[in-house]
Amino acid sequence: MEQYDFEALGHKAAKPFRKLEIFPKPNGVEKVVLESDEVTSLCPVTGQPDWENVLIEFAPDKYCIESKSLKLYLWSFREEGMFCEALSAKIAQDVFEICKPRWCTVTVSQKPRGGITITASATFGEKSDDKR
Repeated sequence: MEQYDFEALGHKAAKPFRKLEIFPKPNGVEKVVLESDEVTSLCPVTGQPDWENVLIEFAPDKYCIESKSLKLYLWSFREEGMFCEALSAKIAQDVFEICKPRWCTVTVSQKPRGGITITASATFGEKSDDKR
């Protein structure tokens, strides 16, 4: 079995961790989809909690995201004030910077508050049919 030097996976986690960890993409993997419906953040104006569903889709070039580090990363937004639109852009930018996929789209759907659901998507890179 291959050895990895993860800081999150295989270790106890008692607090959020704002670091995404990666591992080499297995051969044949063309698209990865990660989703969580347990994300919370705060409204940057009122401080009220917001609950979000986060969908991360990317076409890995060389790396994939380790899921425990993603869980702890998403947890790190719990006490942070951020609009839904900014949250989608922040996560997409961080994913794109750490694993350097061909493209990455993050869709955040904020659960209704006041009867309004907000869905925002951010994309980095360009989706295409061409495979490297």
